[in-house]
Amino acid sequence: MARHEFPQNGTVAEDLIQQLKDNKSNDLDWEHGRSFSYIYKPSAAIYECLQEAQRIYFAENALNPAAFPSLRKLEGEVVDMCISLLGGGASAVGSMTSGGTESIMMALKSAKEWSKIHKPTIKQPEVLFSNSAHPAFNKACDYFSLKPVIVPCGKDFRADPKLVESAMNENTILIVGSAPSYPQGVVDPIEALGQLAKKRNILLHVDACVGGFVLPFLEQAPKFNLSVPGVTSISADIHKYGFASKGSSVVLYNDPELRKAQFYVYTGWPGGMYGSPTIAGTRPAGAIAVAWTTLKLLGRKGYDNEVSISMRVAKQLQDIITAIPDLEVVGSPDICIFSFRSTSFDIYELGDEMYLKGWLMDRQQDPACLHISVSPNHENYIEEFKKDLLECIAKVKRVSLATLNKNIQIGASKILRKILPSQTYQKVQNLALKKGGVEGKRSAALYGMIGDLKGTGDLEALIKGYLDTLMRKPEE
Repeated sequence: MARHEFPQNGTVAEDLIQQLKDNKSNDLDWEHGRSFSYIYKPSAAIYECLQEAQRIYFAENALNPAAFPSLRKLEGEVVDMCISLLGGGASAVGSMTSGGTESIMMALKSAKEWSKIHKPTIKQPEVLFSNSAHPAFNKACDYFSLKPVIVPCGKDFRADPKLVESAMNENTILIVGSAPSYPQGVVDPIEALGQLAKKRNILLHVDACVGGFVLPFLEQAPKFNLSVPGVTSISADIHKYGFASKGSSVVLYNDPELRKAQFYVYTGWPGGMYGSPTIAGTRPAGAIAVAWTTLKLLGRKGYDNEVSISMRVAKQLQDIITAIPDLEVVGSPDICIFSFRSTSFDIYELGDEMYLKGWLMDRQQDPACLHISVSPNHENYIEEFKKDLLECIAKVKRVSLATLNKNIQIGASKILRKILPSQTYQKVQNLALKKGGVEGKRSAALYGMIGDLKGTGDLEALIKGYLDTLMRKPEE
């Protein structure tokens, strides 16, 4: 397949804009409530204002605050507002980052540097978290040569303080609590984890990336923020339920020394002294401007309203799901995200059928379930969702060619893995990717294969192949 060549001549601006619009024609219709993932949409009036804020700061670069003092002011005010919202005291500080993953990575980088000073005898620092914690913690451990120690959740899908304590040792430098964890939307017992952190004189990071702009506006929310004794840092995404544009999160610390520990400085470069507060060098100013505008535009009363709508809609959707004998909500969600599973059929097949009708729900495992993140704009599409859900369930429960094909693929995968050389089996995996989860509309067979491959090196190869396929142009 020929590469897309660099153009010899320019193209008329109007034509390019039309091409961009045309390119989106096959994308998910998130504006009409079809996505329960990736997009967190506020009301239309708010959206228009944020687009204008992005335009005003389109060209500026937040790499050097001295060059653009207005950005330093905006970012400082964003951090201050988030500290106020998330229970920080007079000494609390923080930084803006590009998202939850970078915020988590900064917290772990900070913990590693902290341990060099406060626990210098540790040769291999360990970070302890439950298996429901976001994979960004595993990623950060991999990047910063920290050892991840993963413990199972309790039956309620929350971190179990007893299991956490039993896994702690002299090398533990930080434990993690989620507020909430993404898979089931439940908040870990942060107060109990804080007591463990204080008892062992170690750090506790709270991942509130998805709940940081929901929990503060609930009447009866579990305690989770910087005010909880033992909590040393917290992360929260403004681009999720804060409703800002993508690329804005905060990581906050109770101790200013911890923020200093996340900085990177190099003084030997001929180009000058180099220092950056986070992973990124150049940082888009538009994300800072939009985050500031969003917080100012909505305020506490505005977020009260948006969260109230999301929670009400989530409850309505949960009632629809639990009224269906074959479905049940997993756990007891604390905010407006949740998952549901089937007691009688393959839930991934239901996900496929709903996707064919234009609805996107994340597929999850352990247990197999579908995930829903509710935003205010889903309010107008509840009945449409219910209608399609019932139709899709009826279709899944009938024996179909798609179901038969999926079962054949999974069965063939089990046999082929036993009899084929690894390189040949890799080719079979790549073919499954090409025909299944990336270019196709159905992924139930792919998830069935993943279940069969758990605990083997073949699964990692399959996922890497999937990512490699995603990074290619569709026609490759």
